[in-house]
Amino acid sequence: MTTEETELEMVQRHVRQGERHVSRQIEIIADIRFRKQPTSSAENMLFSFDRSLCVHKSHLDQLASN
Repeated sequence: MTTEETELEMVQRHVRQGERHVSRQIEIIADIRFRKQPTSSAENMLFSFDRSLCVHKSHLDQLASN
């Protein structure tokens, strides 16, 4: 968090970054499937990204409701 960034702005940034990570990982998995390669590692990574995104969204909801 920078000194000019509020906690709300920081969490909003984390949500945006998380959404980009999830979207990109979905693209990576599609590419791996297209090449008929195993996707388990990439899917595990997607699961981790998605869990983190859910935590960030929950935090954002908490901040927004205050």
